[in-house]
Amino acid sequence: MKSTKISTTLILTAVIVIIVNILSENYKFRLDLTERKEYTLSKATRDILNNLDKPVTVSVYFSKNLPSRIANVSGELKDLLIEYSDRSKGMVVYKFIDPNESDEMEKEAVQNGIHPIVINLREKDQVKQQKAFLGAVVSMGKEKEIIPFFQPGSAMEYSLSAAIKKLSIVDKPSIALIQGHGEPFVSDMGQVYNELSVLYNVETLTLSDTASIPDKYRTIAIIRPRDTIPPSQLLILDKYLARGGNLFIAVNRVTGNITNARGTSVSVGMEAWLGKKGVTISDNFIIDASCGSAEIQQQIGNYTVKFPYLPIIHKFANNPVTKGLEAVSLQFTSPIVFSGDNSIKFTPVAFSSDKSGILKTPLTFDLQKQWQLSDFPLSSLVVACIIEGKLSGTNNSRIVLVSNGDFAVSSQRRNQLPSDNISLLVNSIDWLSDNTGLIELRTKEITSRPIKHLENSTAAFLKWFNFLAPIILIIVYGLVRMQLNHRKRIKRMEVSNE
Repeated sequence: MKSTKISTTLILTAVIVIIVNILSENYKFRLDLTERKEYTLSKATRDILNNLDKPVTVSVYFSKNLPSRIANVSGELKDLLIEYSDRSKGMVVYKFIDPNESDEMEKEAVQNGIHPIVINLREKDQVKQQKAFLGAVVSMGKEKEIIPFFQPGSAMEYSLSAAIKKLSIVDKPSIALIQGHGEPFVSDMGQVYNELSVLYNVETLTLSDTASIPDKYRTIAIIRPRDTIPPSQLLILDKYLARGGNLFIAVNRVTGNITNARGTSVSVGMEAWLGKKGVTISDNFIIDASCGSAEIQQQIGNYTVKFPYLPIIHKFANNPVTKGLEAVSLQFTSPIVFSGDNSIKFTPVAFSSDKSGILKTPLTFDLQKQWQLSDFPLSSLVVACIIEGKLSGTNNSRIVLVSNGDFAVSSQRRNQLPSDNISLLVNSIDWLSDNTGLIELRTKEITSRPIKHLENSTAAFLKWFNFLAPIILIIVYGLVRMQLNHRKRIKRMEVSNE
């Protein structure tokens, strides 16, 4: 009888395992418990994959035998591509190639635009260098997009989906970057241009006193003008808004020179124009305890100091423009104040920290100053906002305004921009252009997660809890096991006495 029950149990177990395996081939799911759903395909990606009408091939050139922190990228990428293939019903195919296997494979990778990087390995107290490939080529027919390097911890889904989107999109809308008033050239905004060109035809536009802005431009961007914009050209911008056009504006009202330790106000002719639309950018400096560092040059050598005039913004509104942002680095910025009426909707989207302040211009930077918390009496000063409504004429239009013109511009001091700086500008253009599909992907990468300050008592509690909790659990488990074994012995003794 007992053997029959065991046989039945084994048969039922085998049947269940077979059924589960069959179902798993057709119905796949996994739980994603991460805070920002890093392992769940976004709606933007699903839409891109569902609308593919041509097959896409992803050729991944990834070296083997790499350190675990880098090798893990290969596993995560493979899992991601499996989901791409499943979601697209086989329209996305992929292959992994190890260029280190042969000279032919390495030559193929380089010819396809994937160049090796050098990784330092430590073996037996010695540092050894290894050549590694960590890129991919996404192709559709004869067209291809290159992802030269997958940075560990980066937003791989955005890189893949953006490449596929760029290959599959037919008619890109046009946007324009205004030129002619000392604005940065496109070459000074290479990272921004590369991101924008995924979804848009990015063109430059020089305003004139007579010509109107072409209707083809969905959004116009005015970034860091240094020369005065004449009233006649501001009138052209008003006519563009009156047609329902949208503007992105990043403008400086203050500037600083660390070399001569001077800070002054700036005017480019837009102040009164913006004031008529209900917003004022103060010509004062924001200082913030959450800030970047400045390099101080001296005859005996250079050194760096925390410089509150370079705020790092961590506070953002729950808005598509700032969705997923964690840290935007600004340099010499000013507060934005709203003075309009109910006919205009004002939405602040980025703020200084809870420890910030304002200093009037002109001023001299005290590079030796020992800053105290009492120097930062203010909180949540607005550094970026949205204004919507009938800003000119009878049609609704929108403006995204940032009180710093340099945040998305490369320079000798800051050649590589923080990724969230780029995302703030590109997200704004996407939102203004009603093209928000890739916003959630662009900011899926974790760029900065500063550790929150803990009170001493809380820190001490967490320290001892982490130390003692495992020991206490083991002791409790041992006592429970000992008690259970004791009871079993008593029962066996009772049975034997009977």
